[in-house]
Amino acid sequence: MASEEINEDYPVEIHEYLSTFENSIGAVDEMLKTMMSVSRNELLQKLDPLEQAKVDLVSAYTLNSMFWVYLATQGVNPKEHPVKQELERIRVYMNRVKEITDKKKAGKLDRAAASRFVKNALWEPKPKSASKVANKGKSKS
Repeated sequence: MASEEINEDYPVEIHEYLSTFENSIGAVDEMLKTMMSVSRNELLQKLDPLEQAKVDLVSAYTLNSMFWVYLATQGVNPKEHPVKQELERIRVYMNRVKEITDKKKAGKLDRAAASRFVKNALWEPKPKSASKVANKGKSKS
């Protein structure tokens, strides 16, 4: 980066931000090349339906986010463009998938074990007749 010449077409103060942006674009490009090297069908065959949904949602969100950035670079306000509603719709589905994942991770209630636990944890008074018989037996000895 230090060896690069600073272009006079933009203010010097934003050079570092532009360099970081360029590096980020390069990283996105590498990720996309990696993703595109494997056919989508091969990738999805290896995944369960929930993982397939996650891949599809992340892909859709990424593409729409990149379009958001494109609109911003073209001087269009993306907040007033339909892409905003699309990103929100995808976010809703991502939250649904997250809820499903959380439900799968949540522990299941074993009713029989819970019943035994509660039954044994509760104090039960002994019947009066049994305690009288036990006391009579002790006093005679």
